[in-house]
Amino acid sequence: MIKINQQTIHVDDLSHTLTTKEQKDIVTKMEKYKEIYQYQTLSQFQFELLFRTKTLQAARELNKSKVQFTTFTYAFCNKRYWDRLSNGGFLLKPNVKPSVAILDVLKNGSLYAFDCSTGIAIVLYLATLYSIGSTRFDLLFNRLLLMDWQFDNDLKLTQKYGYDFIPGDILHFNNPDVNPKESHWRAENVIFMSDDQFYGHGVGIKKADTIITFLNKKRKPNPRISAYFMNLITRPVYRTFL
Repeated sequence: MIKINQQTIHVDDLSHTLTTKEQKDIVTKMEKYKEIYQYQTLSQFQFELLFRTKTLQAARELNKSKVQFTTFTYAFCNKRYWDRLSNGGFLLKPNVKPSVAILDVLKNGSLYAFDCSTGIAIVLYLATLYSIGSTRFDLLFNRLLLMDWQFDNDLKLTQKYGYDFIPGDILHFNNPDVNPKESHWRAENVIFMSDDQFYGHGVGIKKADTIITFLNKKRKPNPRISAYFMNLITRPVYRTFL
């Protein structure tokens, strides 16, 4: 259910503002869930809709960018824009514009390799850039660090348990019986793209069953527990940018 200024809003009420199938898909899902999505103004709602669609765009672009999957130990980046830290993180060099550096991941993907959680962070930073513009992005993220779930304070995230998955959400697969020799496959963080389509760095855009089958091949000998899809939802706090 969607409420704007305490008024319940339906898909038909927004038909003049929904210009793409993705937007309609997002709003249709929000409308059908029992969860109440509340906004003070229409502009708040429209910004979240924009950010979510830009998240999907960024996920598709990163999937096509020729970036590689690896662990923190073997991570690497374009040294023109980033300093590779001893823990595998990438720290923006001084006097480099964050917008230029984050876009370079797409432009020169073959110069980058990182884990799935860093891939999710890159998607969200790209979506932020696309949503607020380069001038503000450069101001907010002037010493950007790409590393696991260590997000900049200006990109706040919230987590909840539930099943009201909306395109643009960050979701999670768990693999408790992972082979210790491949412990980086203990989990896979993904962007929910649409019905049964998920983007995860290292697996691509796949259905849930395909991702679970892949993770099950990474389990220890004689495993007892299958990999599974979690009901944990991670979302940016969109209104912090307004």
